[in-house]
Amino acid sequence: MIILLSPAKSLDTTTSVPKVDPTQPVFIKEAKSLVKELRQFDASKLSSLMHMSAKLGELNQERYKQWRTPFNRENSRPAIYTFIGDVYQGLQAMSFDKADIKFAQSHLRILSGLYGILKPLDLIQPYRLEMGTHLSTGRGKNLYDFWGSKLTAHLSQELAAQKSPVIVNLASSEYFTSIQAKALDAEVVTPVFKDFSNGKYRFLSFYAKQARGMMAAFLIKQRVDSIDSIKAFSDSGYKFSAAESEGNKLVFLRKKPPSAAASGK
Repeated sequence: MIILLSPAKSLDTTTSVPKVDPTQPVFIKEAKSLVKELRQFDASKLSSLMHMSAKLGELNQERYKQWRTPFNRENSRPAIYTFIGDVYQGLQAMSFDKADIKFAQSHLRILSGLYGILKPLDLIQPYRLEMGTHLSTGRGKNLYDFWGSKLTAHLSQELAAQKSPVIVNLASSEYFTSIQAKALDAEVVTPVFKDFSNGKYRFLSFYAKQARGMMAAFLIKQRVDSIDSIKAFSDSGYKFSAAESEGNKLVFLRKKPPSAAASGK
């Protein structure tokens, strides 16, 4: 079983991380190629390309200026301890013990616009490059063209070594679109999380993102290796709904979400 997550825009570059044996991204050559392209943009053009503020444009221009290989403990951090967005608030990787990390290293993969596919302990340097970015390269007009079938081929290789050929898709559609799912010799399971709000169950982005992280943590800590076992997830009040689910789209409902969710905020 392989669990897929999206990365996060928010990064932690200062908090001390547990003592682990870091690994290197498999697509570092491709990342270097993308950084070379991005260094041609000034802060204003980066802001326009990635639809972000001028301040963030300046920050990321500086990040790409400073980006260097080889990656080591001094200039890089393991991916799982660097991403800190909503999904990673749910994941709570700092709570993982050594056995959890070992399992995650074998079963969790993070899709990335810059790095392609990351293992949890792969070293990364700070960046901002969403998969949906329309960055023209010699391979096409956007990052989907750039990555082509590389990510799918790599996942296929990794699935061949897994006991259960199952993909648990906890990534956003923007990132999962980079995978040619029909080319994979695997079942693709997509958990969907809904909260009760204004008289009905709804997809509420903030809480759904946190739930994806919680689901990933559950799968890791419980060493889940079957589709039926996924349905046992019940963290934070979510319950599997057979009636709402269809095929490999597994729907989890929560009757009493936090007050902000209840008001639709």
